[in-house]
Amino acid sequence: MDHEKVNILLVDDQPAKLLAYEVILKDLGENLVIASSGREALEVLLKTEIAVILVDVCMPELDGFELAAMIREHPRFQKTAMIFISAIQVSDIDRLRGYEMGAVDYVPVPVVPEVLRAKIKVFAELYRKTRELERLNHELEDRVRARTAELESSTAKLRESEQRRSMAIAAGKMGSWDWDWISGDWMWDEGQYRIFGVSPASFEVNPANVQALLHPDDVDQLRKAIAEFNKGTRAYETEFRIVRPDGEVRWCVGTAAATVDESGRVVRVSGVTVDITERKRAEERQNLLAREVDHRAKNALALAQSIVRLTRADEVKAYVNAVEGRINALARVHTILSLSSWQGAELSRLIDEELAPYSLGDQIRLAGPEVQLLPATAQTLALALHELFTNSAKYGALSTRSGRLAIDWQVENELLTLSWKESGGPLVMTPKSRGFGTRSLLASIESQLGGQAQFDWRAEGLLCRLEVPLTRKTATTAPGKFDTAGSAELQRASG
Repeated sequence: MDHEKVNILLVDDQPAKLLAYEVILKDLGENLVIASSGREALEVLLKTEIAVILVDVCMPELDGFELAAMIREHPRFQKTAMIFISAIQVSDIDRLRGYEMGAVDYVPVPVVPEVLRAKIKVFAELYRKTRELERLNHELEDRVRARTAELESSTAKLRESEQRRSMAIAAGKMGSWDWDWISGDWMWDEGQYRIFGVSPASFEVNPANVQALLHPDDVDQLRKAIAEFNKGTRAYETEFRIVRPDGEVRWCVGTAAATVDESGRVVRVSGVTVDITERKRAEERQNLLAREVDHRAKNALALAQSIVRLTRADEVKAYVNAVEGRINALARVHTILSLSSWQGAELSRLIDEELAPYSLGDQIRLAGPEVQLLPATAQTLALALHELFTNSAKYGALSTRSGRLAIDWQVENELLTLSWKESGGPLVMTPKSRGFGTRSLLASIESQLGGQAQFDWRAEGLLCRLEVPLTRKTATTAPGKFDTAGSAELQRASG
């Protein structure tokens, strides 16, 4: 399927290598942007939206690490994927430095074309899907962005401040250690004790005590490292978890290097431990956010699809107006939910948003406590209120200046009861059959929320009562003079 191309920035001071990368990545069908130096790369970034940056570590004037640091300092590029290419053996410290600067991966030289294409493709697809979701949210949240512009500006400044603070305390999240392979003596620096949450005065560093602080599922990592050094391995790197004495679990990345004597026997192992818990948590939050955004977007599209599919009208103009009205109602409640980070919506706010298109003065009276609705309940109830307002404006009390509308609501035992009372409008006749809007209102309240929508077609004006559980439990109502549609009619309404 055709898709919008994204820009991939290739940064290297050697034209031959740039040409090789172009040949390898050509089959991906993306836009390849070339930069022969770090400064040229910065100029490109300021002018072009870049999805992935492929950068050589070793370049004159401005090397890959320095370029990465400058890119990460700019709030616009804090999440841009960067892959380092190194033609020399990268040391463990350099590798850690690269990750600290924001690299997402390393590719050694000689480059394996299939591996490079696969890595670039993953980040390009992630960037593309992210942009698609952003465009969808832009269409649904124009009003939200306008209202939150000041908040976004403050957030960007806070993010810059947090980045500077994180860089300042980065050294505090790193520890070093030394292990005499012959005598068994250990040496930890202050940072190592701090990472493990123990005190130098009370904690004796030895294999048994260190193993006791490792997560049970990661103990084999230590044993494997020792076995590797015994087999002749000179360097080892792994991620592992520790369990501090207070029970807190922390993620770390450890690198170790062996020192050998003239016969090749290991005599000392030294290493560095870096606390990467915050990075792990950020990755988890990012994955959760991506899934949540995808879920909400699919739900919004499903609701819009249902509105388009179920709306009926005898004329094209009437159909368009009906669909636009319902979509706008959905957009309004989406705006409210977005402002609350999808925690919920206040009932009074939903009613105010539906009243906004009308200039009704004192024709409407509202009374009721503050009620916080769950997102799914708010969406369904907003569409139901839209149908009531639309019908009243066309045929009921709100169609004349003399008409009056009273909306009251209360909550008891997690059951919301909303009363809609019209008066002073045109003479009301009990309809021979319910229109599509009324039937869809009934279907949504009863089948989706487990509530009841009841109507009394009085001559002086419609009286409607909506009963909606604030949880997913089905509400029951004592019998009265109200009538409720049967399940067969609800099936026909949604068919």
